[in-house]
Amino acid sequence: MYASRYPVISMEEAWEQVAAAIHRLPIVTRPLDALLGHVLAEDVTASENMPPFPASAMDGYAVVAADQAEERLVIGEQDAGLRQPFHVQPGTAVRIMTGAPLPDGADAVVPFEQATERDGHVRVPATVAAGAYVRPAGQDIAVGNLVLAAGTLLGAPEIGLLATVGRTEALVYSQPTVAVIATGDELVSPGQTPGPGQIRDSNSYALAAAVRTLGYPALRIGPVPDTEQALREAIREAAAQADMVLTSGGVSMGTRDLIKPILEELGTVHFGRVAIKPGKPLTFATLQGVPMFGLPGFPVSSLVCFEMFVRPALRLMAGYRRIWRPEQRVRLSHAVRHTPDRAEFQRAVVTQRDGEYWAETTGNQVSGRLLSLVGANALLKIPAGVDDVAAGESVIAILIDQPEAG
Repeated sequence: MYASRYPVISMEEAWEQVAAAIHRLPIVTRPLDALLGHVLAEDVTASENMPPFPASAMDGYAVVAADQAEERLVIGEQDAGLRQPFHVQPGTAVRIMTGAPLPDGADAVVPFEQATERDGHVRVPATVAAGAYVRPAGQDIAVGNLVLAAGTLLGAPEIGLLATVGRTEALVYSQPTVAVIATGDELVSPGQTPGPGQIRDSNSYALAAAVRTLGYPALRIGPVPDTEQALREAIREAAAQADMVLTSGGVSMGTRDLIKPILEELGTVHFGRVAIKPGKPLTFATLQGVPMFGLPGFPVSSLVCFEMFVRPALRLMAGYRRIWRPEQRVRLSHAVRHTPDRAEFQRAVVTQRDGEYWAETTGNQVSGRLLSLVGANALLKIPAGVDDVAAGESVIAILIDQPEAG
């Protein structure tokens, strides 16, 4: 009989310890072309109006709105780009293109489809409203406006805004590099035929893909055999190369589960068991400031722990303000079995019908059945202290296919 000396703590307590140990990565300057996917580390304000001048919002004719002339002499054409020295007064008009600066004297634009031009003169509607189809200076952005706040994820629109206000670079949080170590004498590569007692390594590939889905580089290491020397060297090497280290397997209570003792030797183990299912053996440690998660070896346990702990921790490191997936209260299409000793995360598909959200689990929920995650768009959170949940009752669903909210 083997007994763990690590107390089983709640998920909430475990997350508090993770959050207390996680630090945001250094702030760096990146050029405009290298900002995609980074989190802004500064407020960006406008130093000029945008547009910087009154501009036409349509292809048409720049006119004086109060002019009552039936026909107006077209005195030229204003394209976007170089401003022409036109002056519009009653009885005249300037042909103008979208985005072009409004000529002096003009205060409105009449679209081409509302006007008729013949022999150098144009007829326009009898009534033209001042400011019609004109974008005033500063309509989009005024001097001093906050354009982007620190903590904003930089995507295509945000990078376009930075370029619009003349920024060629910005301060952003560094993105974490994650080392993923597969451990176990039983593991072989996917291209190999397993021998007696062997299985193919899937966890390191799945975890590396989960990291890369966030846009961060992942370094796969291993499989590493279950020896103290090999594991110690692999963990040291990974901590020297990466901002976070993930191991898969070797955190339970078997005689070859060596991860916890090695982490105690090399750093500080903050917790070694959590009251969740799947994922009870989840371990969290720091090695000279580098956070390390010892994830369970079962594929589903590993990925669920990644979703609930590693993903939000990585987002904290990268400067995000939003770190949690959105939640939705859903009704169960069928009864769900649950033992009340710990919180459970059951894989499910959530759909909406008749104005309500309904959830159906993906079948057998054992930790080794990776198929239970394939096609799932939610994790049903069944709290500790709750027994079986009947069909039609409601539970909280964590929407794992939706971006973080809050």
